[in-house]
Amino acid sequence: MASGRVQGKVAVVTGGARGIGAEIGRLLAAEGATVVVADLAPAKDIPTSAEGGPADYRRVDVTDEASVRAAFDDIVATHGRIDVLVNNAGVPGPIKPSHEVVEEEYDLLFAVDVKGVWLCTKHAVRHMLERGGGSVINMSSIYGLVGGARIPLYHAAKGAVRMMTKADAATYATSDIRVNSVHPGSIETQLSTSLSADPSPEAAAYAQRMLDNTPVGHRGTPEDIAYGVLYLASDESRFVTGTELVVDGGYTAV
Repeated sequence: MASGRVQGKVAVVTGGARGIGAEIGRLLAAEGATVVVADLAPAKDIPTSAEGGPADYRRVDVTDEASVRAAFDDIVATHGRIDVLVNNAGVPGPIKPSHEVVEEEYDLLFAVDVKGVWLCTKHAVRHMLERGGGSVINMSSIYGLVGGARIPLYHAAKGAVRMMTKADAATYATSDIRVNSVHPGSIETQLSTSLSADPSPEAAAYAQRMLDNTPVGHRGTPEDIAYGVLYLASDESRFVTGTELVVDGGYTAV
């Protein structure tokens, strides 16, 4: 039963149209937040709000500063503030070793997964500084903490998000803006399902390796990640900043 853990807060969730982002938005709304989905998906694909109608939505390209600035300014004009930013938008990048990656693949991954986090943080924090506080939650990965074969760009990007989180946490701590990262392990999403169904040896090996190295023996769900985000968005975590919340079924413990 919902208990209003983020009652009255305005939360922006990037990449909130599906998967983990959609579940984060659903849970924050159920716990009392006004949720704005920021995504490139068409409006027809945006989840419904807690009241059953369309969720509040802004079409945002997180790689384009003008798009981010305009959307975030409009959110504040509409709702008065931004209390919570969840930087969830991301792409997995190619499953191949560094010598096989092409420049276009590198540019896309870093544009979304790193530049996008920076741009959204930049324009949310502008408003948080004026209001006097807020919570930024960056979606990293267990692969921002440990190494692994065949996805070097993803490791590098999620590692960058982890360190950006710590630097921003130290920078904005005296302004009552907390910045934390969440590090999911193997989660049941459209991506993991597509990897399992992908007939290529690389995708199959990646999916099986993730599952084999998860001590609990199964994948997590988007809801598992959403509850971690809910904690960091709520005032329960008011003394928590610059930290890494790992939700991985024990993957990084062994």
